[in-house]
Amino acid sequence: MNTESSILIRAPKQRIFDVTSDLSLWPELLPHYRYITYLQRSDDRHLVKMAATRDGLPISWTSEQIIDRERLEIRFVHLKAFTKGMTVVWSFDEKPEGTLVRIVHVLKFRIPVLAPFVDPLIGGFFIDNIANKTLRSFKTHLEANA
Repeated sequence: MNTESSILIRAPKQRIFDVTSDLSLWPELLPHYRYITYLQRSDDRHLVKMAATRDGLPISWTSEQIIDRERLEIRFVHLKAFTKGMTVVWSFDEKPEGTLVRIVHVLKFRIPVLAPFVDPLIGGFFIDNIANKTLRSFKTHLEANA
């Protein structure tokens, strides 16, 4: 499974990176996020339990977040739940009209024969929906506060 979501945000790249990499802000800025619980914290690497809703359906997972300040990139590795092993990469590309924010999710299903059935459910129904809501919410917040 490989999904990509992106949005153009009219705000400086560094500002977008700073806000989106700070998971403590997510439940406040993203109405579909229920909570973020830090299990371990350091400067650029965190272990977190994340919980959101997909149109009322609660979901949660545990991830490692890696903040790459040199490359201005945020990476996650899902450690538990149905998406165990999934990698997520947030990238930020400055354009003349703003910053293109891209989220790429990659997951190799543990049982490959189920991939054709599970891909639309996990990728289409859950991941695309939540990732696009996340990007739209950040866009609204960052452009209003630019």
